[in-house]
Order: sequence, then C-alpha cells, then structure tokens
Amino acid sequence: MSNHPVFLRLLGVSLLWGINFVASAYLLRDFSPIFLSYSRLILTSLFLLSIALINRKMHRPTKEEWIILLFVGLFGTLFNQFFYFIGLQHSTAGNASMILALSPIATTFLARAFLGEAVTLHKLIGAGLALTGVVFIVLFGGATLGVSKGDLLLLVAMLALSASLLFIRKLSGSMPSYDITILATVIGTVLMTPAAVWEASQGHMHVSQHASMWFILTLVAIFGQGLASFWWNQGISVVGASASSMFMNIPPFVAIVAAYLVLGDPIRAAQIIGGILIFTGVFISSRPKRNQDPKPLAGQL
Repeated sequence: MSNHPVFLRLLGVSLLWGINFVASAYLLRDFSPIFLSYSRLILTSLFLLSIALINRKMHRPTKEEWIILLFVGLFGTLFNQFFYFIGLQHSTAGNASMILALSPIATTFLARAFLGEAVTLHKLIGAGLALTGVVFIVLFGGATLGVSKGDLLLLVAMLALSASLLFIRKLSGSMPSYDITILATVIGTVLMTPAAVWEASQGHMHVSQHASMWFILTLVAIFGQGLASFWWNQGISVVGASASSMFMNIPPFVAIVAAYLVLGDPIRAAQIIGGILIFTGVFISSRPKRNQDPKPLAGQL
C-alpha cells in the first residue's frame, strides 16, 4: 500500500503548525495571552476527549504513569503554553517558530544532564550551529538591536517543551502516544485554570467580542492542535520517526512567509541566517545511528 496519503497528512501537519504561530500572533491582538492559551486548551481537550470517547480504547495509566503524565502536562502544556503566548506578545511569529525549532537539541542536552545519555560529536556540532542561529535571531531578528523580552520568554517555553519530551519518551514504552497526548493536554488544561483565574482577578483578561476571532480560535484548537497531533502520531506509526522528522523543518518557513503576508511582519536577514543555522544544526544533531530510528514523540502539545 502506498504511503502517499500519510506523507500528505504529514505535510498538512507542517503547514498547520506553521500557520499556528501566525494565527496565535493574530489572535493576541484581541485576546489576553493567558485567556487565549486557556480557551484554546479547553477546545483542544474537548476535541481530543470526544475522539477518545468514540474510539473507547484508552490505556488505563498506572500510578507511576499518572505521575509522569502530570509532569508532561506541567511542562509541555502549562509552562510551555504560558510562556509561549506571553513571549509571542512581545516577539514575532517567525522568531517564535525558529526558537521552538531548537527543542530537539535542547532535549538532547537535558537528557545528558538528567538521564546521563551520551552526547556524540555530531550532536555537539549541530548544537553549536543551532545555538549560533538562535543568537542571530535573538540579537538581530527584531526591529532594534538587542535581546527581546519576548524571545527570552520563548526560549523558556522551548525549554519547557523539551523537558516534557523527556517524560514523554519515558511513557512511550508503555503507553500509546495518542493517549499521552490526550491525557497530558487535559491535565495541562486543568493546571492552567489558576493562571486564568489570576489573570481575571488582576483585571488583565481581555476577551474578543468578534465572532470571527472565536471562529479562528476554534479552528486553531481543533485542526492546528487536535487533528494535527493525530496525523503526526499516525505518520510516525506508519513511516517511522526518521521520515516524519523531516517535515519538522517546514513550519518555521511557513510561519515566516505567512507572518509576512497576514501580519505584515518583515522578513529580516538575521531570521534567514539564523533559520538556516538552526535547521542545519537540528538536521545534523538529529541523525539517527545506523539501524536506529528515533523514539517517537507525542506530537506538539
């Protein structure tokens, strides 16, 4: 059977995730960041839970798995989404997409620090190139020379996502990635509730009064987050993580072009140079050993 439909879906995931950055930046014009993150998570959780109820084949986690899922939700959903939306408010969709693209390399070094995994020479070379690319983007990718508050917060969001991937890798040996995605998203949504309440109590919550903005938000939550995660997991299960990972180089380019067309964000030379360095570094550092396929991840939370 041909794998063409699967590759088309993986391409669709890349396009959806690239557009996600731009849609999020656009929605921040009419929503406060924490409420936007919280409402999107609620919609995504409802979509994922409805799929789970239809399939009725959810893995029942053990006590240890529930604890690990809590950390996945804490880092991959709460911290990642919290710092991502606040950072995006002070940065650009293009910068956000490329900073988040550094996640695979950050995961490698977190695994070295906390799990004692070896770091090979090609991973060090790749990391050096990617970090140089991030320096270009953070220092020269804005309207003025210097370090942007938004870019620093996006770096924190990227590190939170990378930390969650360590817990996902631990769970992937005993739980289906679909179930990890669903349960971690729901847990993260619950954990985000106090932050949303705090934003409202401080008078900082802003909710759009335009139906069109809510329509875009619903599309992003259902298609850009929920459906894309399922397609991503299906792609990994059919064609493998190595083939699927090639599509992860596409979202930042989509984000930069879409941000230019939709938001009017300029495409800066520093973004192009930094992007090339990051993608080259990620490609070099992510090459699997012979006869070894990278462990699948549960998609972008």
